[in-house]
Order: sequence, then C-alpha cells, then structure tokens
Amino acid sequence: MNARSTVHRYIDITDTLVRLYVFLAQQMDRCVSEAVRISYPEAELQSHLASTRAEMMEMLSVNRVVKGKVEQECQRVLALVTACLTDGTGKTGALDELKAERAVLKHKTMALSDLLAVFRAT
Repeated sequence: MNARSTVHRYIDITDTLVRLYVFLAQQMDRCVSEAVRISYPEAELQSHLASTRAEMMEMLSVNRVVKGKVEQECQRVLALVTACLTDGTGKTGALDELKAERAVLKHKTMALSDLLAVFRAT
C-alpha cells in the first residue's frame, strides 16, 4: 500500500468513526429531548446507525483491540439509551450516566473532526 492510499484509508476510517459517534450522540439526544426525537425518525436513525456501525467494525477488523473498544462503547451507549427509555427506578441514574457519556462522546467527536480536517488538508 502506498502512502497516498494509506492516507485515504485513514481518512475513511476517521470519517466513519465520526459518523458513528454522531449517530450514537443523536441516539442519546433522543432520550433527553422531545424535539430531537421528533426531528429525526427512529427508523432512519436506526438504519444509519446500524450500517455505519457495521462499516466501522469491518474497517477495524484488522485490529481486534480497537474494534473491541469501539464495540463496547456502542453497546454501553445503546444500553444506556434503552435504560433511559424504560420506566423504572434506575432511569434517573441511567440518565445521569448517559449525560456523562454524551459529554465524553462530544469531546471524542470534536477531536476526530479536527484530525479529519488535518488528514484532508494533506
């Protein structure tokens, strides 16, 4: 693989990871905002999230450690979303965890977006 194709691969991986994080964030935002829930149809979001997640896992198949970390992150976020959408005693705690996870995801997305801009500038 030459240097140019390696750079393009890094751009593709970073772009896909940013999209995955954006879809996960939108999924989280639906738990705390009725306006967000209404503005983005559930079926469409689920479709985009599932296809982007599958694409990301395929790209990361060369590195099981990173793939595992991203998969765990997806599972953790989706479990929190499920917990927030159900009625029960743990909903308040799950909502607090979801907000903390959302803040972390926001920072990761910003950092990856900056990195993507640098990759595209080269």
